[in-house]
Amino acid sequence: MRIDILCLFPEMFASPLNQSIIKRAQEQGLVNIVIHDIRDYTHDKHHTVDDYPYGGGPGMVLKPEPIFEAAEAIKQQLGVSEMPIILLTPQGRLFSQSVAQELALHSHLMLICGHYEGLDERVCEHLATDEISIGDYVLSGGELAALVVVDAIVRLIPGVLGSQDSAGSDSHSNGLLEYPQYTRPQVYQGWSVPSVLLSGNHGEIAQWRRRQAILRTAKRRPDLLEKGNLCDEERKWMLENLLDPK
Repeated sequence: MRIDILCLFPEMFASPLNQSIIKRAQEQGLVNIVIHDIRDYTHDKHHTVDDYPYGGGPGMVLKPEPIFEAAEAIKQQLGVSEMPIILLTPQGRLFSQSVAQELALHSHLMLICGHYEGLDERVCEHLATDEISIGDYVLSGGELAALVVVDAIVRLIPGVLGSQDSAGSDSHSNGLLEYPQYTRPQVYQGWSVPSVLLSGNHGEIAQWRRRQAILRTAKRRPDLLEKGNLCDEERKWMLENLLDPK
């Protein structure tokens, strides 16, 4: 997969993209992440990327010309006429694990990081093929949002994680929050690891994890339960344990 990111502050990507899983994925050739400075596609000596909004108002608006030119240059370099072009904006559809899974199926992605008061609407209407928000709050720019999206996507690329099952057991991957995890020591300050995890019975362990994921989701994010595909028996067990957690 190749991911091209258009932004105003490329330095913000240097450290995060050269750490941990994303670094290894790039070294293994599983993903190629290319950062583009929008200022490189301006034609005046001041490298102007923004201007005052028509109609007045606070702040500055990103100009359309350098963004369009950057996108066209990248498409020409790749030899493609169409590709997903995603604008990171608080006005976009809410990012989720299912959206990450959807985007991970593409071989090429382009992310555009907004900044200042926003972008010229013609970028939204005639260039971007999708708009994504990582949450109902406002950031100074789209760079941090792009990093969130990239991290969520890269870990879904086959071969990136050490275990093929890792991504599938993450919170939200199956609609539920992840079950509790334990490691050594078996007893710490009097708190013991649940005995079922020490039993060696994989069927019972799988059932315990499934039920704990359901219970945790019911307590912390009940709005997600409809995505968990609970059977009648699981719903009955959940209700009983919500009323009597012991």
